[in-house]
Amino acid sequence: MKPQVLFRKIHHWGSFIIAIPSLIIIGAGILLMLKKDVEWLQPSTIQGSVTTTVPTATMQQMFDAVTKVQEAGITHWTDLDRVDFKNDKGVAKFIATNNWEVQVDTTTAKVLGVAYRRSDIIEQIHDGSFFADWAKLGLFLPSGIVLFVLWLTGMYLFFLPHYKNWQKSRKKNQK
Repeated sequence: MKPQVLFRKIHHWGSFIIAIPSLIIIGAGILLMLKKDVEWLQPSTIQGSVTTTVPTATMQQMFDAVTKVQEAGITHWTDLDRVDFKNDKGVAKFIATNNWEVQVDTTTAKVLGVAYRRSDIIEQIHDGSFFADWAKLGLFLPSGIVLFVLWLTGMYLFFLPHYKNWQKSRKKNQK
C-alpha cells in the first residue's frame, strides 16, 4: 500500500475517532485563552492598597477575613484549594475547593473582591479530568497523540505533490 493511501485512511478514521474529544479540547482551550480577558471565566485581580514584595498582614489575618465571606464557604484551611499571592498588585487570592475566589489586600487584610472562578473547571474539561479519572490518560491523551499523527501525515500529504512537481521540473530542466 502506498504511503499516501495509508495516510489518507489514517486521516479518515483518525479524524472520526477523535472528533468529540478534539472539539472539547479546542473549545475549552479557546475559553482558557480568554480567561484573563473575560470576567465571567476568571475574576480580574483587584489592586491592593500597597504593592510591596512582602505582605504586612499575616496569613491568619487574611484567612480570618476570608472566613467572614459567606458565599465562599471557607471555614477551615482544608476548604482552600490554594492561595495565590500577587505581590505586584498587593493582593492574595484565596481560592476555595468550591471554586469561589476571595481577594484580600496583603497590607490591610481587607476583602477586596469575591467572585466565582470558572477557569479551573474549564481547565479540567480541557485536560479531560473533569469527566472521570481515567478520561485524562485513557481518552484525551490518546486523542492528542492521534491528532499529532494526523498533523504529521497531513504535512506529508500536503508537501508530497509539491515535491513531485519539483522533481518533474528538475528532470525536465536537466534534459
